[in-house]
Amino acid sequence: MLIIDGKNHVLGRLASVVSKRLLEGERVAIVNAEEILISGKRKRIFDMYDAWFETRNIANPRKGPFHFRRPDDLVRRVIRGMLPIDKDKGRKAYRRLRVYVGIPPELDGKEVKRIPQADAEKLGTRRFIKVGELSRHLGARF
Repeated sequence: MLIIDGKNHVLGRLASVVSKRLLEGERVAIVNAEEILISGKRKRIFDMYDAWFETRNIANPRKGPFHFRRPDDLVRRVIRGMLPIDKDKGRKAYRRLRVYVGIPPELDGKEVKRIPQADAEKLGTRRFIKVGELSRHLGARF
């Protein structure tokens, strides 16, 4: 099992690497999901997610689509978007993914890896927010 520390990783780059590993058949666990970074201006990111949050079913708004607020669910959703979820191999790969806020007791003390391709030092800008900050803006309590 590959355990990745999400701290100071860029969300899209991390998601693309993780989705490839999942499709190869590897089990992946991401810890510290609230510390993953989303690049861009704070106001633009908040506006984009607020607009996404307002989309509802016209006939019956209680039927969805359902939008996630917690950091682990937001990260899981981004990775799901990079998998062929309509095919059997994509669904099986998605089941091999685990995302956690913080470090759970069963993974505490195990070797945690970093993904150099997804590191924030390669970003070239200081305009970013953390997934946990976005999550609080959307109303999550974690």
